[in-house]
Amino acid sequence: MFQKTLHASLTIALAIGFATSARSLNAQVTPPPTTGGLSTPPSMQRAPATTAATSVSGQLPRDANQEFRQYDLSRYTNNLSKIDKPEQAVVDWVLRETGTDVWFSEPFGFLSTNRNMLTAYHTPEMQAVVKKMVDRFVNGPTDPQILKMRLLTVSSPNWRARALPLIQDVNVQSPGVQAWLLTKENAAVLISMLNSRTDARESQNSQMTIYNGQTQSLSSTKGRTYVRTIRQASTVWPPYEPEISEVHEGYQLEISPLLDTDGKTIECVIRAQIDQVDKLVPVGIDLPLPNGQSHRTQIEVPQIVSWRLHERFRWDSDMVLLLSCGVIASPDRQTSSNPLLNLDRFIGNTPGRADALLFITFGGRAGEGLAPAPAPQAAVAGSISRGRY
Repeated sequence: MFQKTLHASLTIALAIGFATSARSLNAQVTPPPTTGGLSTPPSMQRAPATTAATSVSGQLPRDANQEFRQYDLSRYTNNLSKIDKPEQAVVDWVLRETGTDVWFSEPFGFLSTNRNMLTAYHTPEMQAVVKKMVDRFVNGPTDPQILKMRLLTVSSPNWRARALPLIQDVNVQSPGVQAWLLTKENAAVLISMLNSRTDARESQNSQMTIYNGQTQSLSSTKGRTYVRTIRQASTVWPPYEPEISEVHEGYQLEISPLLDTDGKTIECVIRAQIDQVDKLVPVGIDLPLPNGQSHRTQIEVPQIVSWRLHERFRWDSDMVLLLSCGVIASPDRQTSSNPLLNLDRFIGNTPGRADALLFITFGGRAGEGLAPAPAPQAAVAGSISRGRY
């Protein structure tokens, strides 16, 4: 009797175990929900997680003796009524001086502005830096100022041999870039020497009217077309047509000058960009035709020579700043109508290369009779100082 009861109990237990295993197996092989015939990824089968946010009330952190200060910008911005967001220039120059990291890390601080007020919360040391920069805008010249830009290109850098007695060397951070200071008299002598050379050419000679701290730009670019790829076409034979694209070459220059309150010192953030199409490299392609033959054609790949400068300079406003980028892609390349007259290859120069020389002269307050200052672009964030700016 006991054996029969035990046998019956084992039979029931095994039956329950098999049933449970079957249900578990069915649960494992059940296909996941599908959308449009495709399996739904596991990440989409769960509800998305939400980021926890905590409301904080009370006073601002003062673990580093931070101070809350507001700086009145109205004396500066009221004179720039036709310029959109002139206060952005103040923020950009503050960030160039302090760096960006100090506003996004410990100790806690923030910087905010509207047209008439700059608000800063930071340590007393950082507030001193902010105040000094704001003073250069508010207590500096509010009238438009004159900045003269002159760009010359020289095929050979040997002009330095005669010019060294006239120029004073300046430290530069950007590789390959040289800078010098000249008196205005020596600058006139050097420009006269350069203009007497057969390999020198003046690409730009302009007088910019610009407000203190704002950004102005100069550019000279032109498009050059090339065959980027080949696409199918049904209305022509062979059934292919070229897809034409365009690449721009030339130079772009942005400059943001800021005077000290006494006008004796000027500081400039200069951003320059030069792009030149060295050549268009052809690539042959064989394309199949419906009749079993092939069609031979080609596309082009631009070989581009580029150069970039992003530097911050400071010098006495009665001096002239001269920048040389080294022998680079010419910002204003000229092509000879007769290739036989191109002597570059015989004298050791690379065609399309030149030593680009930029003269920057501060001309003082815009006088009577000059055209009103054009509305400059919004201040460009950037300099070589620190961080993103």
